[in-house]
Amino acid sequence: MVSGAWTETLDEAEAAIAALRAGGVRVHCLTNAVAQNFTANVLLACGATPSMTVNPDESVRFTDAADALLVNLGTLDADRRAAMAASTAAALAAGKPVVLDPVMCQLSPPRLAFARELLARRGLILKANAAEAAALGQAPAALRVVTGPVDRIETQDRACGIANGHPLMGRVVAVGCALGAVIAALGARAGDPAGAALAGLAWFGVAGEVAARKAAGPGSFAVAFLDALAALDAATVRARARIVP
Repeated sequence: MVSGAWTETLDEAEAAIAALRAGGVRVHCLTNAVAQNFTANVLLACGATPSMTVNPDESVRFTDAADALLVNLGTLDADRRAAMAASTAAALAAGKPVVLDPVMCQLSPPRLAFARELLARRGLILKANAAEAAALGQAPAALRVVTGPVDRIETQDRACGIANGHPLMGRVVAVGCALGAVIAALGARAGDPAGAALAGLAWFGVAGEVAARKAAGPGSFAVAFLDALAALDAATVRARARIVP
């Protein structure tokens, strides 16, 4: 049973998935080199359109043409860093959702400092695992999504867990990175960042469960996961979402 504090958010999550499936959302993805292809395919499966250039001379123009921005620090070279700083400023100034994934920031002091610099602009959605979130501490964010065996959504005044998913999701490169892109896309269709985060986590978790029943291992799981994302409708995701305290 969903607590009253999250029933309205679940309604918004269902509506955001339905709206995204209808198309019309473009996400500019400043993501890592390992994750680009899979992230693009996931966005297409969900009904969104990706763009991927990390050239700092082009990135702001692509961000201006997009509805949302993903900033993923997985391969943080000089071009990506410049593009991320400029594009984040442009997206926030335009009121567009921005998701920051500070990949492995706990292992790199320069990366950690840059993540904090971006978060200091305020208004970003943070998507991190437990180690990354702990390294960032209480850095300001519009909303925190902390992934793990049970994913967490944390706002200033409430929190919940989403218990969907399957272990095979952790054995395919870029599943977590692609989640950030989908939350950004959903943010363009949800009035509340918590609704976007709940929609993305539930959609991914349910798709992972569906895919795992068909997969023989990580390779076939990746294909089945894309198929499941494309096939699931908003009502099914809502019905199968497991929201816990």
